[in-house]
Amino acid sequence: MDPIIDLPSPNPVPDPPHVPGPRRLKYRLVGALIALHALSLVAAVFLVMHSRGGESKGEEGKSKGLLSLSPKETVGWVTIRGPIMSSDSGKPWDHGAEQWARRIEQLADTKGVKAIVLDINSPGGSVGAVQEIYTRILRVKKEKKIPFIALFGDVAASGGYYIAAACDKIVAHPGSLTGSIGVIFAVSNLEGLFSKVGYKTEPIKSGKHKDIGSPARPMTPEERKILQTLIDDAYGQFVQAVADGRKMTVAEVTPLADGRIYSGRQALELKLVDQLGDSVDAAKLAGQMGGIKDEKPKIRRDTERLNDIFEMLESRARLSLGFGPAGVTVGAAVPSPRGLLYAWSGGW
Repeated sequence: MDPIIDLPSPNPVPDPPHVPGPRRLKYRLVGALIALHALSLVAAVFLVMHSRGGESKGEEGKSKGLLSLSPKETVGWVTIRGPIMSSDSGKPWDHGAEQWARRIEQLADTKGVKAIVLDINSPGGSVGAVQEIYTRILRVKKEKKIPFIALFGDVAASGGYYIAAACDKIVAHPGSLTGSIGVIFAVSNLEGLFSKVGYKTEPIKSGKHKDIGSPARPMTPEERKILQTLIDDAYGQFVQAVADGRKMTVAEVTPLADGRIYSGRQALELKLVDQLGDSVDAAKLAGQMGGIKDEKPKIRRDTERLNDIFEMLESRARLSLGFGPAGVTVGAAVPSPRGLLYAWSGGW
């Protein structure tokens, strides 16, 4: 009997790629989370030890570490970028109104911080998120007696200006865009489009105004009046905040608060900002107001740098699992802002 010999196929078919089962994926996820936690602990210990080791070096124990534990007088620096909205994730290192407010409090509680600069580059955001930061600034100023200086970047409009109104001084570039003092509630009417595609909604509601703002039908005059009353109330809060912060009367602010935007130079003439300058000028002014004798005060951004480390670790863990970068879902649309907005539509 002849031996059986397996001959190679003339057109070999490659083995299908291995697809991990649910259990294997679970183990990978748990392992990644453990590794992320371990790396975060190692990074935190390294940063603290590095900063402690740096305290014994240099003049008057100057520390060159990322997390300086030295009580040297410094200017705290908080960078606010993009739309000001509440964070959807709730993560302490995410970018959102709660996280920015927390950074402000952390710097205010840090020994040696004598003043805080808010570096603002934002077209504004939702009313609640903007007021969260605004009230936190006022509370810190009252409790810690720390001066705040706002620095405007490309844009500091609407909600971005609302936050700045809580600061003691405002510095802007000549070409910074600011102003847009007002409120907007965007309502879309898609009734015509729905009728063309045969789409119809039949809401079952507890009251006639429960679906106010529905895009599936025209707004009634009564509903428009209700929303306008809401807008007027939020607008009055904005105008009052500007009047209080800029030491002006409501009558003086109201003509400037029709929603228009201003350049930094125009805003200076209208007393909406205090001086024209850049980041160096803002830091110098903060040092002077904080009683720091150094002509070029040291800047402290420790909390932001530590948050950046956690963001990097999270992104690496997600990429290793094939989930994509943190906060990004492939194929997902960017959600549109809803509700009352202290926002400049042109900068969104």
